[in-house]
Amino acid sequence: MKVVLFCGGYGMRMRNGAADDVPKPMAMVGPRPLIWHVMRYYAHFGHTEFILCLGYGAHHIKKFFLDYEETTSNDFVLRDGKAELLSTDIADWTITFVQTGIESAIGERLRRVREHLDGEEMFLANYADVLTDAPLPDMIDKFRNSDAGAQMMVVPPQSSFHCVEMGTDGMVGAITAVSEMPLWENGGYFVLRQEVFDHIPEGGDLVADGCGELAKRGRLSAFPYRGFWQPTDTVKERTMLDDGYTHGVKPWALWDQVPA
Repeated sequence: MKVVLFCGGYGMRMRNGAADDVPKPMAMVGPRPLIWHVMRYYAHFGHTEFILCLGYGAHHIKKFFLDYEETTSNDFVLRDGKAELLSTDIADWTITFVQTGIESAIGERLRRVREHLDGEEMFLANYADVLTDAPLPDMIDKFRNSDAGAQMMVVPPQSSFHCVEMGTDGMVGAITAVSEMPLWENGGYFVLRQEVFDHIPEGGDLVADGCGELAKRGRLSAFPYRGFWQPTDTVKERTMLDDGYTHGVKPWALWDQVPA
């Protein structure tokens, strides 16, 4: 199944200043950028055809893959000055690079790669900056067995704030952590059918327009997940993932886990 990755946004909260033009999916976690970890997750489950929706800082992403060095994350034997790889990362990957505009909304980026999805009844999509250990085959099977036009993974609210119930007299009746409330957030992992294109107008958004219209029609399903899920909207969140990787705590790296 083909995987569409949205990797053309500015990622302003991840930038260190005007001189920093590296797109957020290229922020490093261990020796590889975020986008590699997301792609490796999909490849672990056999999905190795990728369509990258490029925009801001596209040259960084192109250069990374054009100059890709397998020895960075694979064992090898150095013989007569040449590296003989014992395993590979991306040798079996097919990656299509498409410039989808600097200012384009997510839905418009998806529209601009539609031609590369011809003949695909179903396909996967992702923001390229969220890591998880969610069971992708289960996610796909649930969607395949439904007649929905789109499915999004949903997760509990990640905020550390608390909500306050207050009466008209200004007295507080209860305090509840946002994470404990019966709410769900968009988790950024999508399984889609071609039907979604019918509801994304020119310049439109995938969630607000495409998924929003499907929801009104009873055509949007959800895959609730309470396991590991970590966005990287801020430098702090990216640093947490990088620290975890350094100390061997990387639950999203299913490809590195030894079967029990």
